[in-house]
Amino acid sequence: MSILQPATSVEAETVGWLFLDLNSYFASIEQELRPELRGKPVGVVPVFADTTCCIAASYEAKAFNVRTGTRVADARTMCPGIEFVEARHELYVEYHHKIVDAVESCVPVAVVMSIDEMACKLIGRERVLPNALALASQIKKTIRDRVGSTLRCSIGLAPNRYLSKVASDMQKPDGLVALTLNRLPQALFGLNLMDLPGIGHRTFARLQQQGISTVEQLCRYSKEELIQLWGGIVGEKFWQWLRGDDFNDLFGDQKSVGHSHVLPPEMRNDADSYAVANKLLHKAAIRLRRDRLWAGGLDLTIKYSVPRERAESTHSSGISQSNWHKHLSLLECQDTQTLIEALQKLWSQRPRGPLYQRPFFVGVTLNNLVPEQLHSLDLFSEKKRAQLARTMDSINAKYGSQMLYFGGMHAAKSSAPTRIAFQSIPDLF
Repeated sequence: MSILQPATSVEAETVGWLFLDLNSYFASIEQELRPELRGKPVGVVPVFADTTCCIAASYEAKAFNVRTGTRVADARTMCPGIEFVEARHELYVEYHHKIVDAVESCVPVAVVMSIDEMACKLIGRERVLPNALALASQIKKTIRDRVGSTLRCSIGLAPNRYLSKVASDMQKPDGLVALTLNRLPQALFGLNLMDLPGIGHRTFARLQQQGISTVEQLCRYSKEELIQLWGGIVGEKFWQWLRGDDFNDLFGDQKSVGHSHVLPPEMRNDADSYAVANKLLHKAAIRLRRDRLWAGGLDLTIKYSVPRERAESTHSSGISQSNWHKHLSLLECQDTQTLIEALQKLWSQRPRGPLYQRPFFVGVTLNNLVPEQLHSLDLFSEKKRAQLARTMDSINAKYGSQMLYFGGMHAAKSSAPTRIAFQSIPDLF
């Protein structure tokens, strides 16, 4: 446990948020259910194939630098004793709900951030630091007692939700870190810039161009300078977050809805990969309507296995690939039929030729999302399509998500099963 504030002021300090991050969640569930895997390096994969990537790794595997996204063939070389387990996504969703129930027996969950992250707003005497620390310890024990004896989580305590997320990443596995106002922002100076949520590779490069390479340098900038640097309100929010201001931020707003799938060998052809793309779009459209969102864009990604000597990118595992990605802007929509027509347009633009004969991965993403209350009505909208979508959703919700579907996905009906979207909890279809 690490408490980043002076010992003499513990009683006087308060925090506003508790953020819980489950450690190596998928791999930990597998180790919980299969005792023979405990203490061993484990990689969770979507399918058993050297061409795919690990979607999770146990801490024993992480010790060999195996991470989410590491190719299976590379992981074998990096960690010769690694055990691969095929993902059981329905099980991870089931355990997610058990963990939420366990946490809520201690304190209400305010926001579920992802399958393995959640945040709790603290009130009253829960905010007093010793009480918050005791509450965090109680949550850890309750998860072990009620859900799984080997399951661990890292918990961060801070004045706002953003910093509680930062704190939860500062000590893993099984960490407990508290950030308090009297040590901000100095307590953050030991972090790398990309340890801060919202600073990815592009933002990092832009900050470096401005001579900012450390969190300390970033924190020296005034609010006005950060607004200018980010080109808008995001800069002001970062200034406030890093100093502990707590406000109803939109940092976790949903930016996209999408699904992807690594194709099994027998489906690595144009016809079957298109059917899979249709099914992925079907699932994404259901989520879109369920969340009362409208899409202003559709992205299609296809990855192809190609001969090594002709590949655009070659990996150390000996697997070569060529990636293709295309975006299509849309009038705001949410009905499946309109989205399928958009997919057909994108699909017709896919590359042809010897490099593009064996697709092994397809992904569809709905983006430029607009919440329903901000949706601009289309004077020429097809009301029949909207009614058809609602009717299909109603029937599928009652009898199963594949009771009614468009024919384009029929060949892939049993393919592309439920997968975890790390930023949301999927429906079991």
